[in-house]
Amino acid sequence: MTVAGEPAVIADPTYPDYLRSRVDEYLAELRFATDQGTAGLEEAMRYSLLAGGKRIRPVLALATAEAIGRDPETVLPLAAAIELIHTYSLIHDDLPAMDDDELRRGRPTCHVAFGEDVAILAGDGLYAEAFAHLLARQPGEPRSVIDAAAELAAATGVQGMVGGQYLDVAATAAAGPAGLRQLHALKTGRLIKASIVCVLLIDGGLEPATIAGFTSFAGELGVLFQIVDDILDVTGSQAALGKSSGTDERLGRRTYVSEFGLEGARRLASESHGRARATLVEVAPESPGTLVQITDFVALRSY
Repeated sequence: MTVAGEPAVIADPTYPDYLRSRVDEYLAELRFATDQGTAGLEEAMRYSLLAGGKRIRPVLALATAEAIGRDPETVLPLAAAIELIHTYSLIHDDLPAMDDDELRRGRPTCHVAFGEDVAILAGDGLYAEAFAHLLARQPGEPRSVIDAAAELAAATGVQGMVGGQYLDVAATAAAGPAGLRQLHALKTGRLIKASIVCVLLIDGGLEPATIAGFTSFAGELGVLFQIVDDILDVTGSQAALGKSSGTDERLGRRTYVSEFGLEGARRLASESHGRARATLVEVAPESPGTLVQITDFVALRSY
């Protein structure tokens, strides 16, 4: 979909691999254990953390820094903290009590490789280390860094990712499109949104209208990501996705495909894509480039 005034959508969007590579390099340098007794826990944490992936959330943080004229290197600690939290969520999502998946990023899930007990602790460790790293290593005014940490905590708590996961597993979200959107806005969209908003908070010098525009874009991008994820769970192959397909249907979870059908979900994805791009070009008309690339990749990805 192309909206007037936007850059044309390209058929095969180019992902900003230079940012992903920088994230991977930074993550590879992180260490958590200080004695031999906890080396096995660190091994499990790094096993999942360094398994690869698109790194969309930390890459979004770096791209947002670019869009507001900030050096992406200055928000690498924040980006790393976000990826540590995302990895924790994947480890716990894969557990037998949750999605009971045995494959993640093309290899055995953490609980398959290390056992359920160690996998739970690895996830807990990554979540705690994320905030320790952010608060100790992120440059910026102390108040701004604390504001970003508070936003990240809220985005992953009961009013964010974990609350959305509960709505999903307990099937307590309201019926209809509004309830489905709320579920996924919390479960998936909230951390994606925080990946952008936290950068704005650390910067601390942006106009309220600019912050509102980026926040609106971030919210729409989170919705778009989830719709496409639901589509790929039905249409994607295990080889392409690097994880089991058909998990949502197996578990009877509510998705955009289950409620709107495959074609309906594709239509919603196209509409969401257009809204996200239009909002982005409006809020950052001079420098939306990398964020546009990511938005197009999210909409058109096959894995």
